[in-house]
Amino acid sequence: MNKTILLVDDSATMLMSLSKTLTISGLTVETATDGSAALEKLKGGLKPALIITDINMPKLDGLGLIQEARKLLRFTPILALTTESQQGKRDEAKRNGATGWLVKPVGGNELLQVIRQVIPGL
Repeated sequence: MNKTILLVDDSATMLMSLSKTLTISGLTVETATDGSAALEKLKGGLKPALIITDINMPKLDGLGLIQEARKLLRFTPILALTTESQQGKRDEAKRNGATGWLVKPVGGNELLQVIRQVIPGL
């Protein structure tokens, strides 16, 4: 069964790199360049198996996206993938509904290992 991952990052390089890793692994990838664009896709009916979001983005940051996405998708895992490593930001992300936290840069194998942990049966 093909699973869709929503990748949200304002870095085109990061989106391209992560998309390639996930696509090679047999996953379908949807992308958004900020939280607002991602939220529009979710409101438009996209039901991803997983959301991976950066924290620091224009318009709607990752923390805001996590909070808003939780109103639409209660049980969908959400991973924060960011350069932020402050415990306060991690705690805020968790309070907003994040499932996990990864600090950039993250290797493809490490990312896939975490995805397999949060998406049963992948």
